[in-house]
Amino acid sequence: MPGFGRSLVAAACAVLVMTPVRTAAAEPERACADSGRDVRYLVVFDRDTPSAAARDQVSAACGDLTGYYPQIGVGVATSGDPGFAPRMGPGRVYSAQDERRTGQRSVRPGLRATTPSDVPAADRSGEQWNLAAVGGPGAGSPDVVVGVLDSGIDPDHPDLAAAVDRDDSAGCVGGVADPNERAWRATTSGHGTHVAGIIAAADDGRGITGVAPGTRVASVKVIDDRGLVTPEAVVCGLMWAAEHRMAVTNSSFAINTWGPSCTWSPAREVVREAISRAVAYSASRGTVNVAAATNDAVELTPASRAGGCDALPAAVRDVVTVSAVGPDEVKARYSSYGLGVVDLTAPGGDGGSCVLSTTPGGYGELCGTSMAAPHVAGAAAVLAAERPGSTARQLRRALAERARPVPCPADYDLTGDGRQDAFCAGYTGYNGFYGHGMVRVSAG
Repeated sequence: MPGFGRSLVAAACAVLVMTPVRTAAAEPERACADSGRDVRYLVVFDRDTPSAAARDQVSAACGDLTGYYPQIGVGVATSGDPGFAPRMGPGRVYSAQDERRTGQRSVRPGLRATTPSDVPAADRSGEQWNLAAVGGPGAGSPDVVVGVLDSGIDPDHPDLAAAVDRDDSAGCVGGVADPNERAWRATTSGHGTHVAGIIAAADDGRGITGVAPGTRVASVKVIDDRGLVTPEAVVCGLMWAAEHRMAVTNSSFAINTWGPSCTWSPAREVVREAISRAVAYSASRGTVNVAAATNDAVELTPASRAGGCDALPAAVRDVVTVSAVGPDEVKARYSSYGLGVVDLTAPGGDGGSCVLSTTPGGYGELCGTSMAAPHVAGAAAVLAAERPGSTARQLRRALAERARPVPCPADYDLTGDGRQDAFCAGYTGYNGFYGHGMVRVSAG
């Protein structure tokens, strides 16, 4: 706060006359209000803000700091006072709950617990066209952990039981890590189990085989039972993975507490800032962060550019962003793209040929960039096993160097109406559809 002014008046005959400073009466502090509804907020502080100072700032604004990441100056707070956000100041807070207060999704039906003996034992590796496309499987290592930021993993599935790292798993749905198993298990969605299988399903002659069998996967649950992904959950997941020295994370989602990725607003800049800080911190700790390019079929723009289409965390610097192709190795019709955003491409399926992987209770096929990203996460895990001690930057570079370049298609008229459905900018070695090309698990 600025100090009081001082007046020095020199009088004649060297007599110093001090004029008293008059101060206005202090305004009474506004009492905190209680709306009867606690709202959760993501809060961004100056990077070097100590925990105690962050707590004091939130308290002074009539809130409670429920979680804080001093490494990046980002916290989670709750408040029942409608004036909390204005008191914190512009560009400081974001509430996913307020953004979604209308049109809330209903809770999905719960999953039945998997009985391992009921899971079909037939070998289905012959159906894995996707694995052949990336030259897998590779040699994973139990010393390498991939954090699967998703809807939770079914740890009882026979193809995953030996791979799930229970000690490094946690639920992050509320923005603060909870290591209890009930917080990180799959409860309403098989999405995370499908993703985990693509990465690390056992090569045991039954079911399917992952890109990097032998790798461990940690369930880091960031998708809630309604299928929503809040920014505080993503920050929590990235920070949990970084602090537990995970070699790789896989984010087969986009923050979806607002509408399509092209409807950006200045109020969401705080989200981009928080995610960017968490990604940069995790990369500095050696974690390679892989993310799906999303299924919106839009051209993404770099995260530093205001406006345009922006998907988080895919569009953040230091994230390996993955587009999807079908069996014909052409960009899937649903896959988003963008020069300067997409780094690699991988099988996601299209045209009725999807990716087979583990699901609670058995196996199933799904299509999407959600399926493409874990192929890259698995390839990164293989690299991490081959090159222990490598930095995140070195592993990202190695992924790009191993990739098989895929040129832009000469014609991308998928509907046959004479118009291009999307435009591929760039050249064979690096373009907006495929980045550096098709991910490869090995150098051969």
